[in-house]
Amino acid sequence: MESLAVFNYSLSLCSPSDDHFIPKHPRPSPTTSFPAPRTAMPKLEVRCTAQAQSAEPKPKEAKLWGGRFEESVTDAVERFTESISYDKALYKQDILGSKAHASMLAKQGLITIPDRDSIHQGLSEIERRIENGEFEWRTDREDVHMNIEAALTDLIGEPAKKLHTARSRNDQVLTDFRLWCRDAIDAVGAKIKHLQVSLVKLAMENEGVIVPGYTHLQRAQPVLLQHLLLAFVEQLERDAGRLLDCRVRLNFCPLGACALAGTGLPIDRFMTSAALDFTAPMKNSIDAVSDRDFVLEFLSANAITAIHLSRLGEEWVLWASEEFGFLTPSDKVSTGSSIMPQKKNPDPMELVRGKSARIVGDLVTLLTLCKGLPLAYNRDLQEDKEPVFDSVKTILGMLEVSAEFAQNITFNRERIQKSLPAGHLDATTLADYLVKKASSMAIPFRTSHDIVGRAVAVCVSNSCQLQDLSLDELRSIHPVFDKDVYEFLGVENSVKKFSSYGSTGSACVASQLGDWVTKLEITKGV
Repeated sequence: MESLAVFNYSLSLCSPSDDHFIPKHPRPSPTTSFPAPRTAMPKLEVRCTAQAQSAEPKPKEAKLWGGRFEESVTDAVERFTESISYDKALYKQDILGSKAHASMLAKQGLITIPDRDSIHQGLSEIERRIENGEFEWRTDREDVHMNIEAALTDLIGEPAKKLHTARSRNDQVLTDFRLWCRDAIDAVGAKIKHLQVSLVKLAMENEGVIVPGYTHLQRAQPVLLQHLLLAFVEQLERDAGRLLDCRVRLNFCPLGACALAGTGLPIDRFMTSAALDFTAPMKNSIDAVSDRDFVLEFLSANAITAIHLSRLGEEWVLWASEEFGFLTPSDKVSTGSSIMPQKKNPDPMELVRGKSARIVGDLVTLLTLCKGLPLAYNRDLQEDKEPVFDSVKTILGMLEVSAEFAQNITFNRERIQKSLPAGHLDATTLADYLVKKASSMAIPFRTSHDIVGRAVAVCVSNSCQLQDLSLDELRSIHPVFDKDVYEFLGVENSVKKFSSYGSTGSACVASQLGDWVTKLEITKGV
């Protein structure tokens, strides 16, 4: 749980996509004042700096890469190319990777043991300052890596300058990003399980409740409410599986690939890989620094999860409407109208439905970003972070509020029961009866389908249900009907007749529910 708390803190440092140019701070920002109306439009100032504004700005310091340059970049270029406003979310992973790298350099004799210890102590102090809100993030230091390295140099001096031995920002950022995504996958997986537990508990509370099942948004067949809820649990399980598969593939270490070609220095990539809990080092240094397929796969998994949540949201928004009236959300998960005092809206699930578009957009953004890039690293790839941060932050919120909603709704059993007669939900069960009853008479299902269709037409004409038809009326349609037909008519009887594996039959659903209670380690009655 501590690692999830740290991950959530790092996520809070990410800027939302609509605040791209206004970096978020651990501490509250000053209140923004708006110009009075009917005055000239003030000049738009895009604020890109992460350090506090002052009347006397600090002079620019030399770039860590600036040896061959005679002039400094312009302010506009510096603002445009910075990434510290959002990639500071990777600080934890950056420090972790740097400590592992320093330990490896010391073991290989590339730096001394005292230098290693000094680097470790300095990085720990920087981490403490960041988490206490005492660290100054500087835009002129461009990104999280150079902010931390420059701060380390300020703190411990010469030993810090040895840390970047046999390392490029290309492999460094990929190491940080893979570590961050690994933590993110664990966080999303935990939220998925929490929603699954909430849905299973909701199912346990509604044993025996029959609801209309729909196809084409038209009434189709009766199903147990438990069966319907467990359908979403199954979808979420596949979502979790995709994330776990993605985690396996991303868990390879790029550190030591350097810019693209590796290094001639005697480093031990297997040591750093093991220290960071990766499966192994990546085999090809060019591939290690240039590809983002692990991110594409992660965002794809998030997008599919978001689509499932959107469908759940749509279901419950419909069911909460007056037209359906199948469920009532509590006041804890509802909102009202600014003008219509009677309104009670299931807004959280409407936003779950809406925010799925955002997560799909994050995936499309990254797919488009990666399309057509030549090997190896290109600066375009700096733009891979924000869609990922946004996707993760959004999917975590969607999962959390969906679980909250599931814990705060009541199904209106009386309203549901009154709705069941409409739609001839038992028609397919009646067709199955004819196939079973007439097996010796060789009546195929298509013929049975036609017979029941004519029976439904009679019901429509007489404004009645199939179970209301007399035996004589049924036999006037086809002589195969017998008095035992009424054991198949009505939604309760219909549900009892389902027996195939995975079906909505009571025994089948009880088995499904029991499996989920065991798998999710749910204690009954708690």
